[in-house]
Amino acid sequence: MSYLEAMGLLKKKPLPNILLLYGTEVYFIQKIKDMVLKNFDEDNISTYDLSEIPIQEVVGDAETYPFFGEKKIIIANNPVFLKAKPDKLTFEHDIDVLQQYLETPVDYSVIVFIAPYEKIDERKKVTKTLKKNGLVAECNPVKEFELSKWIKNIADQYHIVIAEDAFETIESELSTNLNLLENEIEKLALYVGEQGTVTKEIAEEMISHTVTSSSLRLVDTVIEGNLQKAISIYKDLEKMKEEPIAMIGLLAFQFRTIFRVKLLKQKGYTQFQMQKQIGAHPYVIKVALSREAKFTTEKLQFIIDRLATADAVMKQGKMEKELAFELLLYDLIQAA
Repeated sequence: MSYLEAMGLLKKKPLPNILLLYGTEVYFIQKIKDMVLKNFDEDNISTYDLSEIPIQEVVGDAETYPFFGEKKIIIANNPVFLKAKPDKLTFEHDIDVLQQYLETPVDYSVIVFIAPYEKIDERKKVTKTLKKNGLVAECNPVKEFELSKWIKNIADQYHIVIAEDAFETIESELSTNLNLLENEIEKLALYVGEQGTVTKEIAEEMISHTVTSSSLRLVDTVIEGNLQKAISIYKDLEKMKEEPIAMIGLLAFQFRTIFRVKLLKQKGYTQFQMQKQIGAHPYVIKVALSREAKFTTEKLQFIIDRLATADAVMKQGKMEKELAFELLLYDLIQAA
């Protein structure tokens, strides 16, 4: 089941004796783990690494009655035997012992298997038994097309509203980093208050900008023809200790991506095919697609040539870097 389904069940129903969390999204795994562990005292929590400890020892611990309280929990990390091709270890996991335990688990122990792998082998008998007798939650990263839903989901938790035009700002700044996403939305919630509305202006002002997202904002100011705003973003990047030459590299990456997307679109490529061809993050392709129509191929070629010229001028020391970059921004805006 999905992370959201698992969280819903854990909030409504008693804790199952067997849980399996698999996937590479640490945020999801940690959230479920935190929810489960809050029901136990530290004395009743044991942790094992199954790449170092055989599963039969974990089962033995589970079958031992707790010394403190009525119930204990065992966190079993890295169940390598659930992979299609298990890692080679210096010992053997006795899967038969685990299989027998899974079919009749004791009621005074909870075992949480944490498998930080994108996939587990669904064909294995032990996996099928885990799915039959326990709660299995897939904790893989959020897909790009699901990001808006997640922003709304977290905003609802904090009882705030995010204006439609603020969504793109938040997406471009935070991408699919859910931990950062929640932290930043919490900050926005404290700023606007319960039932408050986060506008695009508030999001741009309050969110901690990343270097990549700032380069995207620079591209937008070029499209808008807003030199004053472009200089302001450039100053923000300076405060982040970004060198003008590195900023040219960031801008060049954005405009080259827009150019390549435009050419591939003319050839009839889909967004997914573009992503495979260019090898960029899906959100990068989505953003480039939303911007390519604002430029002709000739203008994009001019901008890329101008970026290369500015890069050479700086590296050869023909002009002060800061002045060269501001002149570059002026030329780009004039071209757009």
